[in-house]
Amino acid sequence: MKGIILAGGTGSRLKPLTDTTNKHLLPVYNKPMIYYPLQTLIDAGIKDILVITGTAHAGDIFSLLGSGKKFGVNFTYRVQDEAGGLPHAIALAENFVDDEKFVSINGDNILFDNIKPFVEEFAKGKEESRILIYKGTKEQCQKSGVAVLEGDSVVKVVEKPKEPPSEWISVGVYMYTPHVFEVIKGLKPSARGELEISDIHNTYVGRGTLKASKLKKQWMDAGTIEELAEANKFVEEMALKQKH
Repeated sequence: MKGIILAGGTGSRLKPLTDTTNKHLLPVYNKPMIYYPLQTLIDAGIKDILVITGTAHAGDIFSLLGSGKKFGVNFTYRVQDEAGGLPHAIALAENFVDDEKFVSINGDNILFDNIKPFVEEFAKGKEESRILIYKGTKEQCQKSGVAVLEGDSVVKVVEKPKEPPSEWISVGVYMYTPHVFEVIKGLKPSARGELEISDIHNTYVGRGTLKASKLKKQWMDAGTIEELAEANKFVEEMALKQKH
């Protein structure tokens, strides 16, 4: 299994903090934000990791992460020239992935579950895609992709619904086979002019090959000023508890 960290975007919701740096380099307690999704992949046993970033401040990402030696992994880098949505970024990984299954994680996601069991199940299983889901608030659901479940099966994923049809958020961790690159090539931009990750999920729902795994611990998306402040406070409290 290979890993991808999606660390592009303009960070517009975090301005002015992102005027001079990539948002994934902003601090969450005592580490740069990108260290958290990186650690999630490392804990899952993934060693070959592609970091996809935008043109602005890409050099800062390279300087921080380097070759991967200090983390015990191997980094490859790709630059997304323009924002085109998450599928557009994932498509840049086609040559890196080759014929292997892979895990993609958003660079502003902070997870406290170890996802290794889910990754191992996906590596051995027959499904073409797996998403991780988290039981969130109505406000969180309104800003996210929401998975509608029947039992343990996902019947559809709705992007940023005003009236969420369920409480289950599809967090920014996606597992795919290389087939996903064919799916992405067939996607059409949404009304906001970008490719939507939920369209990939719904393609696999239609094929009957999407599975979902429920997170048991906290999930945080540090994509806004308020979320970043909340993440800093929560991670600090967790760290202080572990010291005592």
